[in-house]
Amino acid sequence: MTRSLFGTDGVRGRANASPMTAEIAMRIGMAAGQVFVRGGHRHRAVVGKDTRLSGYMIEQALTAGFLSVGMDVLLLGPLPTPAVGFLTRSMRADVGVMISASHNPYEDNGIKLFGPDGFKLSDAVEMQIERLVETHAEIPLAASAAIGRAKRLDDAEGRYIEAVKASVARRLDLSGLKIVVDCANGAAYKVAPTVLWELGAEVIPVGIKPDGFNINGNCGSTHPGVLQEQVVMHNADLGIALDGDADRVVLVCEKGELIDGDQLMATIADLWKKDGRLAGNGLVATVMSNLGLERYVGARGLSLVRTQVGDRYVLERMRADGFNLGGEQSGHIIMIDHATTGDGLMAALQALAVLRRASKPASETFRAFEPVPQLLKNVRVGDADAALTAASVVAAIKAAEKELGKRGRILVRKSGTEPLIRVMAEGDDSELVRHVVDRIIEAIPRAAA
Repeated sequence: MTRSLFGTDGVRGRANASPMTAEIAMRIGMAAGQVFVRGGHRHRAVVGKDTRLSGYMIEQALTAGFLSVGMDVLLLGPLPTPAVGFLTRSMRADVGVMISASHNPYEDNGIKLFGPDGFKLSDAVEMQIERLVETHAEIPLAASAAIGRAKRLDDAEGRYIEAVKASVARRLDLSGLKIVVDCANGAAYKVAPTVLWELGAEVIPVGIKPDGFNINGNCGSTHPGVLQEQVVMHNADLGIALDGDADRVVLVCEKGELIDGDQLMATIADLWKKDGRLAGNGLVATVMSNLGLERYVGARGLSLVRTQVGDRYVLERMRADGFNLGGEQSGHIIMIDHATTGDGLMAALQALAVLRRASKPASETFRAFEPVPQLLKNVRVGDADAALTAASVVAAIKAAEKELGKRGRILVRKSGTEPLIRVMAEGDDSELVRHVVDRIIEAIPRAAA
C-alpha cells in the first residue's frame, strides 16, 4: 500500500482541510489506539501541542478517538516535541502524540506519533495506522464501562524542565551571561526562558506571546533576523532561536551572525570527544551538511556518516550504528543519550557548556570550520520524477559532477513536501558552484515542460 497519509514527519497539512480535519484526527486516534492497545493493562496516551489555533480542535478530536477505544489520555498542553517523546516514556504511556507543523505557518498543522519507547514510529507501524484510517476498517469500540478518561498533567512543564537541565553537568552555571532566546511564539514559550533563568543567565525573551496565529511569524529559527538585531541591541553574549515545536535551534553570536547546525554539531563533537562521551567515533548528518564539516571531523580522526534529508533518517542511522550525536544543518540536533528526537533547548545548553569552557566569545567558539561555498536553488515543476529522469537533466548533472571533481559535490533531489526539485552544489570555487547549479536549473524547465 502506498503511503498517502503519513509523510516524512507524521501527518501534515492545512488545518481544517484533508488530512488535517477533526474527523481524520479522531480516526487517527482510534487507529493508533487499536494498534497500541496490547495486553490487559489500562492503556494510556499522552498528547501535547504547540500554540496554533487549530491545536484545540485536533487535540479534542484525537482525545475522542483514543477514549472511544478504551485508552486514557493525559493532556500536556503546549510543550516542545521532544517533551512529548520524553513524557511518553516517563509516564509509561503506550503512545504519544505531538500536534504541530513544526516551522510551518499557523495555517498548517500536523500529527506526530511516538511509540512507548519515546521514539517516532517506524514506517511499518505508520502503515498499520494509515491502513485503518484510510480503508475505514472496523475499529472495535470499547464497552460503555471501558471508555477512557482524560485529564491534564499539571506538572508536565516542570518534568520536562528538569529533564533538560539534567542533560548537562550540574556544575554548569550561566551566571554573568546575557542570552536572548526567541521562542517563535511556539511550544517552548514558557519552558525555554525558565530553563535559562534557573541556570543563572540574564534572559531576554522574545516570541513568547502566542495568540494562535503568530507562531513562526517572522520569528524563530526560520526567521532569525529579529533575534540578530536583539542580540546586538542588548549586547548579549548569545542568541538562541527555536522553531514552533522547539525540535530545532540556530544560534546567533555576539556580533549578530548566524551559527547553523553544522557548526553546532562540530563544536559539540569536539567537546564530547575530549570528555570521552562521543559514541561511534563520529556523527551522523544528512547529504545537505556542508563539505567543510566533513573535512573538519575527518581531520580529527572522526567519521561523518550521511543520510537522506530528514531527522528520522539521521536517528535511524544513529540507532543502527551506535552513534550518539547527529543532526541537520537546519538545526535538528539529536543527542540520543538525552532525548529521543531533536531537542533545540538541550542542544543550546550543550553549546552554552562549550561557551563556558572556552572562555571566548561565541563568534570564536562556534566558528569550528570555514564553510565551503554552498548554493541551493529550487525549481517548481509539474512532475519531479519525470524531470529528474529526463536525458537533458541527467546529462547536466553528469557534466557538473565532472567539473567539480573532488573539489566539491552536487545534489539534485525532489522535495518531499512540495512539487519542487532542489539543486545544491558546493565546492572551493564559488563561481564554479554557481555555474554548475545554473546549468542544471536551465535544463530542468525544458525537461518538465
